[in-house]
This record gives sequence, C-alpha cells and structure tokens, in this order.
Amino acid sequence: MSWFSRAVAVVGLVIVAWVLVTELPAVVHGHPAYAVVLLVTVLACLGTLWRHRRVRPWVTGWWRRTLSIALTVLAVLGLAVVAWSRPHSAEEPALTAMESDAQVTVDESLTRIVMEPTGGASGTGVFFQPGAKVDARAYAAVLRPLAEAGYPVVIVKQPMSIAPLALGAFDGVQDDFPEITSWIVGGHSLGGVMASMTADDHDSDATSPVRGLLLYASYPNGDLSDSLTADVLSISGSNDGLATPSDIEDSEAKLPSDSEFLVIKGGVHAFFGDYGPQGGDGTPDISHDDARTQISDASVAFAEQVEADAR
Repeated sequence: MSWFSRAVAVVGLVIVAWVLVTELPAVVHGHPAYAVVLLVTVLACLGTLWRHRRVRPWVTGWWRRTLSIALTVLAVLGLAVVAWSRPHSAEEPALTAMESDAQVTVDESLTRIVMEPTGGASGTGVFFQPGAKVDARAYAAVLRPLAEAGYPVVIVKQPMSIAPLALGAFDGVQDDFPEITSWIVGGHSLGGVMASMTADDHDSDATSPVRGLLLYASYPNGDLSDSLTADVLSISGSNDGLATPSDIEDSEAKLPSDSEFLVIKGGVHAFFGDYGPQGGDGTPDISHDDARTQISDASVAFAEQVEADAR
C-alpha cells in the first residue's frame, strides 16, 4: 500500500493547492475551520510522504491490513470532503459593500460580519445564514440596504461554509446584541433552511424573539404552517435551477398561510449573492444589478413591516 498512500498524499496536496489558487480570498475571510482543515491536510500528506519515502513490504496480520485499508479509505473520503467544501469567493459589488462609510459601519471578525447603521438603529435586527460553500461577504451588497435603512445586520460565517454547522450561532448573536428587541432571521438556499429552523425555535422567546423569516431561494425542511408565528417573506427566482419554481411552490403548504411570496422574474439562484455562476443553476433573463435591487428593496420593505407589527 506504500505506493497508493503516496499517491493519495500527492492528490491531497494538489487539492489544497487548487483550493488556495482558485478561492484564496474565501479561505482567508471565511470561518477559520476550513483553513485549519487545509493545514491539517497538508501536514498529514507531508507526514504520509515522509513515512512512505521508501517502499515497505505489505503489512502482515489481518487486523493490520484491515486498519491500513480503513485509514486509506478514510483519507480518500476526507480529501473528497475538502475538495467538495471549496467555497465560492465574494465578488463585486459585495467587496465594495464591505467598506464602512458615513451611513454604515462594517465590522468583520472570524465568525461574523456586522453591518450597523451609524445613525439611529432600529430595535429590529437581521441575522443571515449564507448558502452552502458561499463566502459570507458575498451577501454584503444585497443586505447593506437594510443597514442603511436602520436595521443592524449580522451575517454568520459558517464552519466549512455549511449552515448546519452554525445552527447555534443565533444564540450567541442574541446575547451579544441585547439592544435588539426583535429579530428577522434569513438565509440563502441551505442557509434559509437553517434559518427556518431557527425562526421556529425562537419565535416565542421571552426576550428578543424572532418576528420575521426571510427566505432567499429557499424553503423550510419541515412543516411550519401551524407552529411558526413569525412573518414570512420568500423571495425566489423564476429561472432558478437549484431552488426551482416548483420547489418554492411546494413550500407554500409548509409555511403559514399569510406568508408572502415574491418571484424575481428572470432571476437565478446565484443572483441572491455576489459570488459568480453556480453549477446547476438556470440561465438569467435579467441583469444581476436589477435582481439585486429588487431583492434588497423587498427585504427592506419586509423589515419595515415586521418592525411595525412588533410595536
């Protein structure tokens, strides 16, 4: 197995190099978990190459052979996860939207991005979960108008850029922003699925409850039609190839009857952030700028509605 172990180690180093060459900004600005995984992968691959620098005889004993094969299989699966988890880096205008100015202060940490109004802030805040494998900064441009309108925005950075690994992040945000008395939780794609779970869990909190659920090209995993008390706005794209129009239509029965549904005509899945084209997505019939404006305007109007209902 020495030759195969060396081959796996070389492939691992190639995968890490590919990730860093193609998506370094997303690695640098993402949750540190992925960077740690890449570092561990490099060390493990180098260690394997050093250990197998000379051809060794086939190990004897059935348990040793079984262990050797099992470790090799786990290594291959681990490298597959590392490759699959390669994130999509944010692009303009999201990068410009990350800059502070007279209206909005932007603070980026290892685990979140916070956009706060420089003037009087609303008592309603927005907590947002990115889509799978998407740089959290990619949502800065579409969400910044909420901050400009007076609503503090918190975009969570997910470990490995996977929303289920950040499911408990909202609890920490509630504690860190005690001045916010009600929340809108939202998310894109898989992030929206997790946001719907968060909304259902926290819509009856005694303090700073979730009053609104904002879904971008997303839908709940389970039936929330009878349990969820928060207002709901679902925004989708008519040309989305991932969260398809039929998926969104089917989700209507899983949400409260008074939920609102807005379809961006000609919009696609990747238009809810700024991270480039996405595999499996549809073909747009509208400009990204136009779609982004419609999504932002609808989100601000929804926040105003939620805030008014909370009074």
